[in-house]
Amino acid sequence: MFRGFMKKKSDLDLQNQDRGILVFENTTEVIRAEKVLKKEGWNIKVKGPPPDLRSGCDLVIEFPLIEELAIIRRLSEIKIKPLQAVPVESVLLEPVDIYHKKEYGRYIMVRAANMKITVDRNTRLIVNVSGGGCPDVPYLAGQMVDKNLSNAPQPRDIGHTLCAYALQIAYDWVVELCSV
Repeated sequence: MFRGFMKKKSDLDLQNQDRGILVFENTTEVIRAEKVLKKEGWNIKVKGPPPDLRSGCDLVIEFPLIEELAIIRRLSEIKIKPLQAVPVESVLLEPVDIYHKKEYGRYIMVRAANMKITVDRNTRLIVNVSGGGCPDVPYLAGQMVDKNLSNAPQPRDIGHTLCAYALQIAYDWVVELCSV
């Protein structure tokens, strides 16, 4: 009768709750906050902000509004301070909603938004990283190209922009595809 009454934070469905978004000064803070909150089991999602809050390559964190104080308290403990927390009143966009895969013989290229990663399927060696227009793309490529997927740094750990965020999505997908 009471099955499912008590659920963990990560089991709650954002669509069935009042939702809020945390707006940050820059993408670096969003990436840091997402990493910590997800690791600790918070049910959050990174989204594109509504047009009235957009100011460039922005991302926001969507969260259950009832958890606002606890989430803000946790972020302040790690010195991350959102610019504002607001209730969601309009549609939020997926930060990267275009994923494509192309195969060129033994090479597989995955694209998320404008970021691309190409890997030799046989050796799992990253042969190319390209795309986007963010200033850290050449750095990301320099750190990842010529490294095996198993020991290459993850974009979320070394990048600080929307391009790094998109590259992480492509990276995760190519790792999955190369594991099959």
